[in-house]
Amino acid sequence: MNEVKKEKIISDVLESLSHSKFRSSFHLKDEDINYIKKCGTKKIKEHAETFINERLARSDIKNDGKQTPMKGHPVFIAQHATATCCRGCLEKWHHIKKGKELTDNEKNYIISIILTWIKKEKNQKKFVNN
Repeated sequence: MNEVKKEKIISDVLESLSHSKFRSSFHLKDEDINYIKKCGTKKIKEHAETFINERLARSDIKNDGKQTPMKGHPVFIAQHATATCCRGCLEKWHHIKKGKELTDNEKNYIISIILTWIKKEKNQKKFVNN
């Protein structure tokens, strides 16, 4: 998938998610923004990769639907906001089937949508705070 097409898909999905009362209720707090600034985007991406590989990538997840905390890390917040928190949400919102191991393309897509949401959230926070 080329970058322009991927960006369009991500933009469309984020727009759709913004209409969900539950998904749109998630926002980064100042402490999350400060953590991102302290770590840097590269490190946040590494964290997202680790969380996706450890919590979502396998074909069988015993605690599916409960593996992503609701707080404690900006990526966790982003996962809930972007419906990339469990395999059920991935199937419902992103049409990535349960019961199979995630491909590298699927993992890259998930990480891209998480990082895009974080970037948008940081930019909105900056705008609100100025």
